[in-house]
Amino acid sequence: MDELTHAKRVLEAVLLSAREPLPLEEIVKVFDPPVPTETVRLLLADLGAEWKERASCELIQVASGYRFQTKAEMQMHLDRLAPEKPPKYSRAVMETLAIIAYRQPATRGEIEAIRGVAVSSNILKALEDRGWVETIGHKDTPGRPALYATTKQFLNDLNLRSLAELPPLAELDAHPALEIPEVPQEPVYPHQARIDAETATEFAVDGAPNAPRLDTADAGLFEAADAPGSSNALVQPSTGTVH
Repeated sequence: MDELTHAKRVLEAVLLSAREPLPLEEIVKVFDPPVPTETVRLLLADLGAEWKERASCELIQVASGYRFQTKAEMQMHLDRLAPEKPPKYSRAVMETLAIIAYRQPATRGEIEAIRGVAVSSNILKALEDRGWVETIGHKDTPGRPALYATTKQFLNDLNLRSLAELPPLAELDAHPALEIPEVPQEPVYPHQARIDAETATEFAVDGAPNAPRLDTADAGLFEAADAPGSSNALVQPSTGTVH
């Protein structure tokens, strides 16, 4: 076995055993004596081409690095190991995620201005718990509202290397990787039909033409999972990471 072939087998073993995507600067550390970074990059491209011809798995590059994963057409077989039907969710979560993804960084007030309704704190918490959204700072306006942006994990789950590769907005809510834990509903209070002072101040500063409409029941943000005609449900991811 020549040196380059051996190096590819090393890369193969390293990536197949990795639990998370590995960045190039970490991958090069496995070689002693060192192998130039550009050579490792070319070897990864060659290895990816080799695996592309196989029927079950592929080597891809995502935001956090390189990883092996099962191909989408294998998902139907993998699902038989976990036959539970994934839960379905309303458009409220998808709309919030889409606004953050395409308008980031965005404040809660800006999200509400676009959606036209108040954003449940449970929605933002669910996106943060899933690892798709994070707070990256605070806007320099009264109240210093948090600025939300998507994470590398969000890009990884969509098999993307950067935000520039985001699909057209119309395709985002149909992406098979977008599944999140069920979002609990917030309790409904008699005095809930108001916006707190911080959000109202933010809207005045941001120049939004109208304050968001706050539904009398926050639960109204969530549609029934099995509502007839619902086509926006989030579904099971189509690919699995190979460990």
